[in-house]
Amino acid sequence: MSENQRSTTSIVRKMALIVVGMFGFGYLMVPLYDVLCDITGINGKTGVVDASDVRAIEVDRSREIMVEFIANLNQSASWEFKPDVVSMKVHPGKTYSTTYFARNTSDREVVGQAVPSVAPRAAAKYFSKTECFCFSNQLFAANESKHMPLTFIIDPNIPRTVKTVTLSYTFFDTGKKAGT
Repeated sequence: MSENQRSTTSIVRKMALIVVGMFGFGYLMVPLYDVLCDITGINGKTGVVDASDVRAIEVDRSREIMVEFIANLNQSASWEFKPDVVSMKVHPGKTYSTTYFARNTSDREVVGQAVPSVAPRAAAKYFSKTECFCFSNQLFAANESKHMPLTFIIDPNIPRTVKTVTLSYTFFDTGKKAGT
């Protein structure tokens, strides 16, 4: 084998390894992201509980937990988005409702989506939503505004060390057209 052929073979092998490595990295992105979120506590996924199951939960009136509501937007977003109430004290086991306000500030129809995150991480599995605007895409006409409902419950089994739970939503334009 000539020097030129060995050099070409070496380059082809290196390129094949790069392609395999890129594929593997792409394949592992979701599990790696989940691990990163678990370590840092960001993007805490909440539970979803059926409204009929809520009646069976006993309210813990011996303690209160502060729930804070935060709204975020992409920098280039043509939205106004904010919680109607920035915080409330709740009893674990009791159902509460609030709303977030969103307004499309553009002159075109858009479809928005909210992605929730709960902090601290230890509270995420105890925070359940029975109704949430984050479950589906939200269609907004040009300059339309809405108060979007959120109904939630905190499981009474939440660790007693958790005194404050922060529910944060990031709202963004999905880029989808109406009806798709």
